[in-house]
Amino acid sequence: MITQTEMNVEEMIELAGHIEHTNLKPDCTKDDIIKLCHQALSHHFYGVCVPPYHVQAAKKELNKSTVKIITVVGFPLGYATVASKVEEAKKAIISGADEIDMVMNIAAFKSGDYATVQNDIQAVTTACHLQNKQVKVIIETAYLSTEEIEKACHICTDCEADYVKTSTGFAGSGASIEHIKLMRSLLPPKIKIKASGGIKDFGFAAELLQAGAARIGTSHSLHIIGVE
Repeated sequence: MITQTEMNVEEMIELAGHIEHTNLKPDCTKDDIIKLCHQALSHHFYGVCVPPYHVQAAKKELNKSTVKIITVVGFPLGYATVASKVEEAKKAIISGADEIDMVMNIAAFKSGDYATVQNDIQAVTTACHLQNKQVKVIIETAYLSTEEIEKACHICTDCEADYVKTSTGFAGSGASIEHIKLMRSLLPPKIKIKASGGIKDFGFAAELLQAGAARIGTSHSLHIIGVE
């Protein structure tokens, strides 16, 4: 495992460039989000991931920077209606979101209703792509078998999602090296992977990137890069 002491400043900055600095707590305040944005600016994080309610506040703080604003749709359970997810995505984009992390309809998926799952993902993906915004599909790997992860990845591929994301961080477990490797073997190169959920230290984050993740979603960003 790579350790922080083995990394130089340039490599730390490169790692930070993969991190989406996250606060999706239900009680996060505007001041919390402003602080999150300032930390992202100071430490060269790729972006901030914030609740839809706080997108406008993040936009105000990051307006003239290259730090991206990511928000969530159908979060964290995924079984909202397709129409509500599409409207949520549209409003988030109007408010200033650069990327949308949508939760797959896990209830429909576990029921074998793959047509509804595909329609759900396709509708949100189309809405985002029409505005030249990227979409990540959270499949919540904690609830899925290996065969189900394979099926979910195939659906995401058919819908031309930009990323497949492991977890909301609200399930019993989050990202794993095994799941990242599996997803990378199933997805075409153009579809990237975001690892999230339970990523709290540098070594694990580095391993996830080596396994095939392109982004790291975490609320422990400062600790991971060694400034906390």
